Amino acid sequence: MLFPTTIAGSLPKPEWLAEPNTLWAPWKSQGDELARAKRDATLLALKLQEDAGIDLVTEGEQARQHFVHGFLERVEGIDFAHKVEMGIRKDRYKAMVPQVVAPLQLKGRVHATEARVARTHTTRKLKFTLPGPMTIIDTIADQYYGDRIKMAFAFAELLNAEAKALQADGVDVIQFDEPAFNVYMDEVRDWGIKALERAAEGLTCETAVHICYGYGIKANTDWKKTLGGEWRQYEETFPVIDKSTIQQVAIECRNSKVPIELLALLPGKIVQAGVIDVVSDTVETAEDVVSVIEAVAKFVPKSNIIATTNCGMAPMRRDIAEAKLMALGAGARLARQRLG
Repeated sequence: MLFPTTIAGSLPKPEWLAEPNTLWAPWKSQGDELARAKRDATLLALKLQEDAGIDLVTEGEQARQHFVHGFLERVEGIDFAHKVEMGIRKDRYKAMVPQVVAPLQLKGRVHATEARVARTHTTRKLKFTLPGPMTIIDTIADQYYGDRIKMAFAFAELLNAEAKALQADGVDVIQFDEPAFNVYMDEVRDWGIKALERAAEGLTCETAVHICYGYGIKANTDWKKTLGGEWRQYEETFPVIDKSTIQQVAIECRNSKVPIELLALLPGKIVQAGVIDVVSDTVETAEDVVSVIEAVAKFVPKSNIIATTNCGMAPMRRDIAEAKLMALGAGARLARQRLG
């Protein structure tokens, strides 16, 4: 089937689970009640995607407060009690982050519960997202390793262990989220790709990396205004990624200033093309989705295109996110009729 659909990873959480329309949303309950609420929200996320015609579903990241810190909570050697303020993505914005204070080690499994719930309750292909090592070290303070690269590879080993376990749980695609890849261009080339490959080492399921210009939050939209008429950062990273062992690349294409022709620098990859804008509340039409797929198809073989969202939808209003899901499914169906 041409143009299978997926989402970047996250969906908004129901208001009975967490505070709506915000990142780092506080949970509404705790203990066993919170565990049940997370499970129910995961089932709801799956149902919404299936109803919209999404082919490669995710658990919507419903059990995580944040895409990075949801992983860090299950890692020993991290002090969450004494957070410090740190600049994120080259000081694009500030955040209160935990600190690495001792050798890193997993406290057993990280995402077993939600992965198994999702696998049990859908027959569709299942994608699971993990934060990439470069993005993790850009979202946590180091008081132990004293070396960004050393700490990144320490996290890569932990990610690899969890990724292999997720594969054993029945996950079909493991996607590493690396928004830091459009910020630290030299480091991506020098060691970022190697750390990413370490995180994916030994996996036999499909692997993907999601790189983008971030959620639709003010800090990101303000930053994008400083980038000029064309966002050409990927011109440096795409050739490096194309030589890597990672099989798929997820990239924003809808209402993006990334020149579409840069996708030609990924001839060896499946491209998850973002056809749904997560910054605007305007709901796309099926025609909008088709137009982006048509543009991408000029530079990527049709058989290598997956239609997706530009980024996660965690901070969005639920009604808008759900309408955008329906547009994604409808647009892909229309594209198959016209371009198939």
